[in-house]
Amino acid sequence: MPVELAVVMDPIGSIKPAKDTTLALLLEAQRRGWKLHYLTQSDLALRSGKAWGRARPLLVTDDANRWHELGPPQWRPLAGLDVILERKDPPFDAQYLYDTLVLGQAQREGVLVVNDPQGLRDMNEKLFALEFPQCCPPSLVARDPTSLRDFVREHVDCVLKPLDGMGGRSIFRARAADDTLKVIIETLTRGGSEQTLAQRYSPEISAGDKRILLVDGEPVPFA
Repeated sequence: MPVELAVVMDPIGSIKPAKDTTLALLLEAQRRGWKLHYLTQSDLALRSGKAWGRARPLLVTDDANRWHELGPPQWRPLAGLDVILERKDPPFDAQYLYDTLVLGQAQREGVLVVNDPQGLRDMNEKLFALEFPQCCPPSLVARDPTSLRDFVREHVDCVLKPLDGMGGRSIFRARAADDTLKVIIETLTRGGSEQTLAQRYSPEISAGDKRILLVDGEPVPFA
């Protein structure tokens, strides 16, 4: 019996196939003979305490013009799957949180869910890095506009960003003397109601960045 793998992701027709990691994972799974299924956020449900999904059979190709083919949708218990990849992009909003709760139920029913739903809730992409302050520039997470303005004035040149974004969205570089600093902070904190991350700007970022991938706690020794 082939492994049955489902993916929860953004609309597959809107991805950029040349650089999409999820598509690369699906291509490899299909190459291994695994059976693929496709779901979006609206396809997840709980029925009488059990995790269900409206899954569509999925075929993928390494073709920039036509990289996917979907079959008809059908509701099914998620417990019948072997693996579920949670690949929905941020923002990590209330609906994303509810998705992890449904997937947590599927996990308790025996499905391997990657990444772990509890881990997705506990390890915010922006905040988790601050567990290692020795590896980070000076940082402040706050929703108080005055505290954020004082931080920028202290460090002169800073980057400010929301905690639930991705792909460079809503990231601002701000200097203490900028006339727009107040507006940037008001926008990101939504008038002081949402937490925002401020960090001292590191000029070295102009040379690019590197990601270290860990598998079972061991760094992958190539890129």
